Amino acid sequence: MRSKTIVLCAGGMLAALAAHASIGPIPLNCDRACLEGVVDQTLAAMVAHDPKRLPLSADLVYTENDQIMPVGDGFWKTAEGIGNYKHIFADPEFGQVAFMGTMREAGSVLLLSLRLRLQLGRITEMEAVYYRQGGGGPSGIANLDKPGYKAEDLWFKSIPPSQRLSRQEMISIADAYFSGLQKNDGKGVNGTGTYPFTNDCNRIENGAPTTNVPRPANEPPNTINGFAMDCLSQFKLGFYFVVQNIHHRRYPLVDSERGVVWSHAVFDQGTVNSGVLSDGRPYTFRGFNRPSSILVTEAFLIQNGKIRRVEMVGPSVPYHLNSGWPGGLSGN
Repeated sequence: MRSKTIVLCAGGMLAALAAHASIGPIPLNCDRACLEGVVDQTLAAMVAHDPKRLPLSADLVYTENDQIMPVGDGFWKTAEGIGNYKHIFADPEFGQVAFMGTMREAGSVLLLSLRLRLQLGRITEMEAVYYRQGGGGPSGIANLDKPGYKAEDLWFKSIPPSQRLSRQEMISIADAYFSGLQKNDGKGVNGTGTYPFTNDCNRIENGAPTTNVPRPANEPPNTINGFAMDCLSQFKLGFYFVVQNIHHRRYPLVDSERGVVWSHAVFDQGTVNSGVLSDGRPYTFRGFNRPSSILVTEAFLIQNGKIRRVEMVGPSVPYHLNSGWPGGLSGN
């Protein structure tokens, strides 16, 4: 079914390119500035409802929330504008660029994760994940979209070449996050008792902080408040036992210059909502009593071999969604 859909998409794109032959290819040595320009061009084409404005490959693969469809369908028909928040990640070596930011649709704001792959001067892959208000999990889209709000400066610092980790080292650190979250035993990576977090690690999910959130003034003592903890404390407590499996893990983009790994995965949850934390206390997640999954895009900022920041986009999807993108790793 997937190959048939791709063939149909390819036929449509060949016709589109023939009708707009003036669209030139992207430079083969597309650097960071060039890649960021491709993102801007793509967002503008979405708002114009016109994919023919882009240098698309004839065999382009386009997905929205992991569903393969012809480019120009879905959000391309409903996009109303570009929002205020924009965060771009670039991997010039492998021709990958990705965007997390806000967009306008139906008079409201949504959160978009968009990954593009460039080959031979054309866009060959376009992977879009949309989180709309009420789409499951925490949400802070309105705050994220406030004029002047931007990602912390530490995301944009250039790491000296001599201090950069290899691609595989960075990917292994990101994957350790998913493995630690899936096991939720508080014992650390491979039972070492440690997790790869800095002491000031912070995470944002769908625009909302889910770590280091100040406790309410009237909160009773000893209340289990996961969002008030830092990354390391959550993992050591085994707080996220509600997540039973993290599968179809992929790491298509590594921004080596800035120490960022861009990942995709599917979180399965809801089949278990009560358990015992690593310190022996029982805990129940209210509302997590139905099978469901989250289609996760997660960007990890890694410094000195540890995760310092996490930025996530994650809408609800059918339980145990099987991603059509190749190369996904099973949970481990």
